[in-house]
Amino acid sequence: MSNAKGKGKEVEPLPGPSSGSANPAASLSSLWAYLLPALNHIVKSPTNDPHCKKAPSIDMVFYSGIHTACYNYFTSQSENKANTPAARANGEVASGNDLYEQLDKYFLETAREIMLGVPQDDTALVDYIVPCFNRYSAGALSVNRLLNYVNRHYVRRAVDEDRGWLRLNDIVESVAKSLSAEDSRDKISELLKEKRVDELKKWGYKADGSGETLAAAEASAEAASAPDRIISVASLAHRRFRTEVFEPLLAVPVIKGPKPKKKIPKANGAPPPIPKGRLARSVKELLESKGGDEEERARLAKDLATALRLVGIRTDHALRKRLDKFVATA
Repeated sequence: MSNAKGKGKEVEPLPGPSSGSANPAASLSSLWAYLLPALNHIVKSPTNDPHCKKAPSIDMVFYSGIHTACYNYFTSQSENKANTPAARANGEVASGNDLYEQLDKYFLETAREIMLGVPQDDTALVDYIVPCFNRYSAGALSVNRLLNYVNRHYVRRAVDEDRGWLRLNDIVESVAKSLSAEDSRDKISELLKEKRVDELKKWGYKADGSGETLAAAEASAEAASAPDRIISVASLAHRRFRTEVFEPLLAVPVIKGPKPKKKIPKANGAPPPIPKGRLARSVKELLESKGGDEEERARLAKDLATALRLVGIRTDHALRKRLDKFVATA
């Protein structure tokens, strides 16, 4: 994914594969072979527009074909699973975990490709990461719409089965303190809802806010979750960008060798600075450098702040706080 300066022509919609006898819903391998060209086109097509926030499209026939293939695949999987004795005994009819894991692997490998291209020079880091994330995120949101059936059929069911970003075990201890043996199921349900709202407030949700703030807070909470949590396709992509790109760049380097017995203060009495991660150093250079294009500086800071929110970096993280403060006053 190029991030060179300038704006090029829009990428043409990708046509579907030529029709053949193969049924893309016959197996995971055949479905994935059918999906992969579309995913690569949407997520990885190169662009020379550094402000790119729109993913390339695929033509409507291919788009509809993917919807149909996913529907047929999930339907056949559910029917096959329901026909096994173990599934009938347990009432299991849903499937789709194999495709979901394949998508997770795809986003992981794509994020690692971006990480491999990170420049060695810290001063160039923000200029590289921001266009890469904008392009990747635009692709992720487009894939989320394309594979909406995965969200509706698999992710929603997984959340209903307590496998989502927030699980009963995560909140039961705090809720249990407010319960008594006489409490009704409705009161328990209400307490669980209140706890969920409390969690979403950590991601910017305000109880009197709009549906957009709720969706944004939940998307951040999903992306911040552990890899074993089942979340929407877009959040799945953002989570992998966090684990494979942002977290390594935010990590504070470990100083090798023996530690000094005593900390040596600076001449003015201030303690020596704590080593910061590469991204923090790059942001410091961006925000404190003199001269240059102020409008471009503000745009980079705003886009990076948005990226950190989308991938689930917490609001109290020092770098997020610094960027949010700068954006608010820019």
